[in-house]
Amino acid sequence: MPAPLPGPGACFSGESRACLCVDPFLVAPSSSGQSRTESDGMAFVTLRRNLCHLPDLRIHGALAALKSRPANPVLHASRERLCPRPCSLQAESFRVGLRRACGRKFHAENGAGPRPAGEPLSSPVGPWDRLEQSLPREQEQVHSERLDGFRSAGEVLAFVSSLDTLPDGVAARALQRLCELEKRHGDRGPPADLLEDSVFRAVCLQLEQELPRLSGTSLVAAFRALTLLQVDPQSSLMGALAAECQNRLTRGGLDAPSLCALGESLITLQGPGCAAVDSVLCQLQGENVETLTPENIMALYRILQACPEKVSQHQALLNRLNSVSLSVVSYLSPKSISQMLSALVVLDQTQALPLVIKLGKHVVRHIPRFTSEELGKVLDAFIYFGQHDRFFTKALEQHVAALCLSLDAEVVSRVVEYCGRKLILSQPILDAAAETFVCQPEKFSPSQISKLIEPFGKLNYLPPNAPALFGKLEARLATHFSYFPPKALLKLLHSCSLIEYHPVNFMPKIFSPFFLQQLQGEGSYLDRVSLAQLTQLFLTSVLECPFYKGPKLLPKYQVKSFLTPCCSLETPVDFQLYKSVMIGLIDLFGARLYFASKVLTPYCYTIDVEIKLDEEGFVLPVSVDEDVYKRVALCIDGPQRFCSNGKHLLGKEAIKQRHLQLLGYQVVQVPYHEIEVLKSRLELVEYLQRKLFPQNTAARW
Repeated sequence: MPAPLPGPGACFSGESRACLCVDPFLVAPSSSGQSRTESDGMAFVTLRRNLCHLPDLRIHGALAALKSRPANPVLHASRERLCPRPCSLQAESFRVGLRRACGRKFHAENGAGPRPAGEPLSSPVGPWDRLEQSLPREQEQVHSERLDGFRSAGEVLAFVSSLDTLPDGVAARALQRLCELEKRHGDRGPPADLLEDSVFRAVCLQLEQELPRLSGTSLVAAFRALTLLQVDPQSSLMGALAAECQNRLTRGGLDAPSLCALGESLITLQGPGCAAVDSVLCQLQGENVETLTPENIMALYRILQACPEKVSQHQALLNRLNSVSLSVVSYLSPKSISQMLSALVVLDQTQALPLVIKLGKHVVRHIPRFTSEELGKVLDAFIYFGQHDRFFTKALEQHVAALCLSLDAEVVSRVVEYCGRKLILSQPILDAAAETFVCQPEKFSPSQISKLIEPFGKLNYLPPNAPALFGKLEARLATHFSYFPPKALLKLLHSCSLIEYHPVNFMPKIFSPFFLQQLQGEGSYLDRVSLAQLTQLFLTSVLECPFYKGPKLLPKYQVKSFLTPCCSLETPVDFQLYKSVMIGLIDLFGARLYFASKVLTPYCYTIDVEIKLDEEGFVLPVSVDEDVYKRVALCIDGPQRFCSNGKHLLGKEAIKQRHLQLLGYQVVQVPYHEIEVLKSRLELVEYLQRKLFPQNTAARW
């Protein structure tokens, strides 16, 4: 009696002839076989790997069968699972690719001998009967480590094809590794060569056929990998994976890492507003986030960042996440650190300052490794949370100064912008930025130029190559004036005027009705900051550029005061410092009536303390307007009027004092750092007397 055929494979009968029946996924079984009788002594046995090495084994008709056999419909089905109809791939090229992948001479794993070319496969989908769930964890770990060591998609696919059994965890990890390798080439859309590969399709088809048997971890990992590989979400495979993930989510059988991966995939495919994302977040509320890996923590931050409107509902989860993140900061990559800081900004986690501070400390060591985008996120977070660290500033100085000419223009402009926003006077950074612009002005866009130049005026700093810097700037403005956004252009020109580089050649354009209309845009009126900047530029043209004879700014565009509740062109006086000086002035003059406080001048500036003197230098009561020979403007400059890292006056305070002098005031500066060293009221009175009356030994009133 013939032995039963144990499964799909090759059949060998008799001693004088050999017949190989190739995998039915490629060719059909031969229909021209002899009648099998007991007298022939024919028996069927399964052809295993070692029989392929027998010298008497010959394969007759296999190639002919492969060439003559029409394409199997199952192949087309596997293709349609990855790309929606109509599919542009040619059927013949796919058959050849699958035959090449499944028929090559693979090297087996675990000490087995090589699998010869032409050896039959034991599955209509790939070289595996099914996806295994029972493989020992140690062996699965070995496979995963092998996958992590591969450096190309071809190596991964060859390794997968060489396995006799394919655990579902290994299949999912293989897809993840393929995703990691393909993403190294950037976000350039679906990798067509990979999606057309026969082994890749075989893995995907096997996954789809055995979805209910997959573990939750493998299911979600495969779904995440295929999502990142940009497999068409309308394909049947992705639809089946999404449906199965939804079922598992509804049943509540997914662990916290799988929930994090699933949430990211759903946001990618369906957007943050889908109901399934809410279910993911609700289930994560009950999970122990302390057990999450750094990768899972970052995934959860990204999910929450995509749903900032839901922060109030999940603040308890965020608080736990912020607390747990403190212990994993040291394990984060530069990319993850920038992403976490960005998420904290979007989610407005101002109460998570301990985490921000710890992240800031680790940022210092990673500055040379940040990309332009990542460094920008870090700088934005530091600005948002009010953080600035001298070690961070020092690292930035070293990074920019060493690589200034090779740095990306966006990096240079963002670093200088950070200095301006945090009022950090860093001469190495500003000098390097100025040198970069002088040498390579063409690589800066209009918006980047505005970010680059504005801090020079804000910080009241002129670099050593200032003439060359502003010469290049003027040349660029002359040829690209219309390319600058109106508000950015106004800020740029206003900043130049703060440090006495007056844009006289461009004043006729910015005072013109056409530019003012552009500046207003679609709004019904100009914002107050723009009006104040225009007014100060006009005042500059009158006081510092008497030779300017061009158009004037119309009165309706001029403000009455530069001191406004927000975005002021003046810094309000420090109240505590003002009280101390006022007490000293009363002791000096003997009465409060000899000086006025917070006086608004006709020229838009507000004077902290005004003192009137007659021709002989006597102090007059503030109510007297006759016989006023000189007015003293006492500028009580608190810390906010200086750069944050020194005693250098800000640009807006320097131009105010300069204009007050041109308007006839005797400007007397009383900086906070001189007041702080005084130990008694007597010392304060003597100090004020020396400041107000340097030529006299006693005040006169």
